[in-house]
Amino acid sequence: MDKLNQAIEHMKKQNFEEATKLFTETIEENPDDPVGYINFGNLLVHVNEWERAERFFNRAIELDEQAATAYYGLGNVYYEQENYTKAQNQFLLAIEKGLEEADVHFMLGMTLVHQEYMKLALPYLLRASELEPKDIDIQFQYGLCLAQTGQIEEAEETMKTVLQLEENHSDAHYNLGVVALHKEDAGLALEHFNKALECNGDHTLAAHAKAQIEQALSGE
Repeated sequence: MDKLNQAIEHMKKQNFEEATKLFTETIEENPDDPVGYINFGNLLVHVNEWERAERFFNRAIELDEQAATAYYGLGNVYYEQENYTKAQNQFLLAIEKGLEEADVHFMLGMTLVHQEYMKLALPYLLRASELEPKDIDIQFQYGLCLAQTGQIEEAEETMKTVLQLEENHSDAHYNLGVVALHKEDAGLALEHFNKALECNGDHTLAAHAKAQIEQALSGE
C-alpha cells in the first residue's frame, strides 16, 4: 500500500498524527499532484482547521481546475463555518466538474435548506436519495423538505421509508404524527408521538404535541 492510501486508512481510524505525517511526505514527494493536497485538506476539515484546509484545497485547484473533490472539500469548509452561500457555490462547482455522488447533492441541498430555499433544495435532496436509498439522514432530510414544500403525501411515504431503515427514528415518528394531524387523525398522531417519546424521552416537540392532543381529546 502506498503512502497516500496508508494515510487515508489512518485518517479513517482517526490516527490523525500518523495520517498527517504520511500526507506531508506524499506532498513533498509529489508537489504537483493535487490528490495529496485534497486528502490533507479533508484531514484538516476533520480536525476543524478551516483556514489551513481552505489553503490546501485552493492549492489543489491551482494545480488542477477540474479537481471536483477539491471544490467539494472547500464546500465542506464553508458549510462547517455556516457560510452557506459560499458552500453552495463550491458544491455547484463540484457537480459541474463531474462529481456525481450522493454526498455532494445532499450537501448542496442542505446549504439551500439553511438559506430557507426549500423548493430549490428539493431536486438535490431527491437526487441524493436516489443515489443512496439506504442513507437514513438523506432520506429523512428529503422527507422533511417535501413536508416543508407542502408535498404531504410524498413526505409521509418518505418518512415511512426512514422507519423501514431505522424503526426507532424518533424524528420520523414525530413528523408522521404531524402528517396525521394534518389529515385530522388524532388517534394515529398520538400513536406516533408516543412512539417518538419511547424512542427518545427528551423529544420536547413530541411531548408538547402529545399534551395538546390529550388536552383536546379530554375536552371533547
